[in-house]
Amino acid sequence: QVQLVESGGGLVQAGESLRLSCVASGNIFSIRLMGWYRQVPGKQRELVAHISSGGSTNYADSVKGRFTISRDNAKNTVYLQMSSLKPEDTGVYYCTVYSNGRLTPYWGQGTQVTVSS
Repeated sequence: QVQLVESGGGLVQAGESLRLSCVASGNIFSIRLMGWYRQVPGKQRELVAHISSGGSTNYADSVKGRFTISRDNAKNTVYLQMSSLKPEDTGVYYCTVYSNGRLTPYWGQGTQVTVSS
């Protein structure tokens, strides 16, 4: 069993910052890609950012320059530092991890981020 537990979501005002964390635990090994998705009601889940085992990163255009993804391989943890938050960043943020040789990722339960104007 592999568990992903996100934390750090909350309610903030526009322009403020939040840091999300996701810890992977259980029978997890050979972690490759780690990332964050977000979902707004009525819309498809979208990629926010991901980071490879080698540290290469990729960001959605909407968050470039404002969000930074990082990981701590020793702690099986991925972070998302979100700055200059906008109301349109509101949504449920999900952590994903590709590991254990699987072709499909593990998903966390999601953490709510709400940005008020």
